Amino acid sequence: MARGLDHIVHAVADLDAAANLYRALGFTVGARNRHPWGTHNHIVQLPGFFIELLTLAEPDKMSGDVFSRNFGEYNRDFIARGDGLSMLVLESIDAKADEAAFRAAGIAASAATRFDRDGKKPDGTPVKVAFTLAFAKDTLAPDISFFTCQQHYPENFWNPAFQRHDNTVREIAGVVLVADQPAQHREFLLALTGAAAARDEASGFNIDLPRGAIGVMTRSAFSDRFGQQAPVTERGPRLAALRLRTGDPRDAGGQLEKAGIFVCPLKAGAISATVAGVTLVFEP
Repeated sequence: MARGLDHIVHAVADLDAAANLYRALGFTVGARNRHPWGTHNHIVQLPGFFIELLTLAEPDKMSGDVFSRNFGEYNRDFIARGDGLSMLVLESIDAKADEAAFRAAGIAASAATRFDRDGKKPDGTPVKVAFTLAFAKDTLAPDISFFTCQQHYPENFWNPAFQRHDNTVREIAGVVLVADQPAQHREFLLALTGAAAARDEASGFNIDLPRGAIGVMTRSAFSDRFGQQAPVTERGPRLAALRLRTGDPRDAGGQLEKAGIFVCPLKAGAISATVAGVTLVFEP
């Protein structure tokens, strides 16, 4: 069964500035969370999907364990090259089964590993959240980390109040990767997602998932479609954009303009903007 989009990591050098920017764009941004291995984050929730704003805030806490390597060290090195989307995460109902599937496909990067942390409800009540992750690796894509995420206490994590945004964003439509040769990454992404097939499109392909989609295209096709400059791909493919469904893109556009961010009009009433190294596409 295909795995839907779960979340994406927007890695930034200045976490406070990024959280304030997302708030200025009309998103509801959660409280600052701290991980034992030194990364901190803020969460922007949508139904079944979230954007994780993340930075390495306490490098002295890294210990060489799997989370220090895969989150602390990896995002530290990513941020040194600039802000952007660093990690793509798919939903999981059984991370250990995902690990087995990844090993069978030759793409496994780690054993399924669990971590727990404390969280808080909107009223301040402490709750427990826990996740088991299974990492996969595309050797041709060193600037993208891929894994699946199994939530053990989803009732403590998801909150409809956090999923209401002044910019009327309602759900994730998809993520977009850019690559010099998109076809080189088709088999990996099919194995990662568990999808049966991909749809060929001009200068790339698209994989439809139970939640959202993954699009892969060349940098020139990206610029033509979204009106924004794509990340450089000299080291390999990059996560370039989030496609977000809104009640009315004009609401999002108004928030962007108030924040002093250039808005590019697209076809069918959509708009795009580049924010902290990421293209956000707001679609009706």
